[in-house]
Amino acid sequence: MTTPTPAYTDTQSALTTAQIDAVRLHIKKTWKTLTRSHEHLLQSARDTKLEHKKDACWIVYISPLEDSPKIRSVLERSLSPKDMECLEIRTLPSEVEAIKDHGLLYLPGPYVVPGGRFNEMYGWDSYFILLGLLHDGELELAQSQVDQLLYQVQNYGIILNSNRTYMLSRSQPPVLSMMVLALFEHTQDEEWLRSIVPLLEQFYYYWVVPPHLNAATGLSRFYAFGEGPAPEVVFSERDEQGKSHYDRVKEYYKTFEVEDYDVSLYYNQETDQLTNLFYKSDRTMRESGFDITNRFGPFSADILHYAPVCLNSLLYQVELDMAQIKHILGNEQLEQKWSNRADIRRDRIDQFLWDEEQGLYFDYHFQSGKRRRYEFATTFYPLWLGIASPTQAKRVVKNLSLFEAPGGIFTSTRVTGNQWDAPFGWAPLTLIAVQGLHRYGYHTEGDRIANKFLAMVVKEFERHNTLVEKYDVERCSANVSDEICFGYSSNEVGFGWTNGAILELLAIGDKKV
Repeated sequence: MTTPTPAYTDTQSALTTAQIDAVRLHIKKTWKTLTRSHEHLLQSARDTKLEHKKDACWIVYISPLEDSPKIRSVLERSLSPKDMECLEIRTLPSEVEAIKDHGLLYLPGPYVVPGGRFNEMYGWDSYFILLGLLHDGELELAQSQVDQLLYQVQNYGIILNSNRTYMLSRSQPPVLSMMVLALFEHTQDEEWLRSIVPLLEQFYYYWVVPPHLNAATGLSRFYAFGEGPAPEVVFSERDEQGKSHYDRVKEYYKTFEVEDYDVSLYYNQETDQLTNLFYKSDRTMRESGFDITNRFGPFSADILHYAPVCLNSLLYQVELDMAQIKHILGNEQLEQKWSNRADIRRDRIDQFLWDEEQGLYFDYHFQSGKRRRYEFATTFYPLWLGIASPTQAKRVVKNLSLFEAPGGIFTSTRVTGNQWDAPFGWAPLTLIAVQGLHRYGYHTEGDRIANKFLAMVVKEFERHNTLVEKYDVERCSANVSDEICFGYSSNEVGFGWTNGAILELLAIGDKKV
């Protein structure tokens, strides 16, 4: 048994075993309350983010590739007649535009939802949830979590932002291959791994061909296919005066001068209307998972014109993961092919996203040919995934003080009124930063940040008896609603990816003793 590092000794003295055990027990119990399966279908179908007539049925759509009558009979055996009366089972139209009434997209197995208003399965949340399930020995549920994402690729074309019809036109950050290999470590099921390779490749190609590919750089961008206002935003993201998020955006454009981009692309001042391009960008910003931040200009309206650090770092990891899978399955030729793709992407990340002068990774603007020097926690992704050279990692660590907060890692260095900017911090980004620091040997720094985040989470858990979606890491508080001006201001409880990140951070500490 080795001696604990000073940072984790401090954690143990600041947090007792009883305090940590209480959080662990809460997380273990929460997996059950956050799990949705056939027997919870009515609960899953309910959606507070859309207007719903009091006596109307909740709609569940079955993939047109499925045997709808067979699935209906399965559901009838799983649910009470009373619950079935409250549900309307439909076959999903083959064209998204033909959907008139929104509803839940059927998934065949159990899955874990984030919590609160997010009562459906989310794409990148699922990676952090999976880590937590694996730590907690919930192997069957972990397997199902991955299988539902694979089912989405097979039956709905991609991994969806979430399994609701209004999110059929956008995905979320690509973490599927990481999930597959994390699960495979526990199961060693090569037959299963071989069987899902076509689905992994299908999802990869979604990201690396136009319109997601920018041919000039060879890097990818986020790009949502839907048009017009996002339905869930119009109804649910309203303030006390009844103004929607989009109303508040228009007021901002009328009131403030914007120098980050050409506002006329996104807002028509004469008609006081947001443009079609604004709504396309707004949906795309939601595909990125970072809704909302000013990282790509106010409301991220200019996101379509950027190669993001986060997305391209994740695609590098997908290429490495595919190489590893080909190695496991004994195909050396294809292993080399995928490794070469990763090498090419690493070079392009170096060329376009690394800023030598600032010592940080920034998003690249295609049109101006410049990086946007907006300090954002995604600068830690290349450390997390091993893309940075030791020299680049050292430069990023020199800038750590820009992001380090009393409660972990600031999402950005700017206070904008958006939840994905300062003073807010999120468990996944703190975990990414900590793991990136450890990967390059900066253990003191990584332990210190993990220590801060865990201390804050435990303190707020003891105050509120719950774990939440995000925190004010400046004040070390879960009370964030009054500080958020755009998007939804609530702090959702549950919370799936916070649970997983906490268990992963605790595991880092456990490995040191």
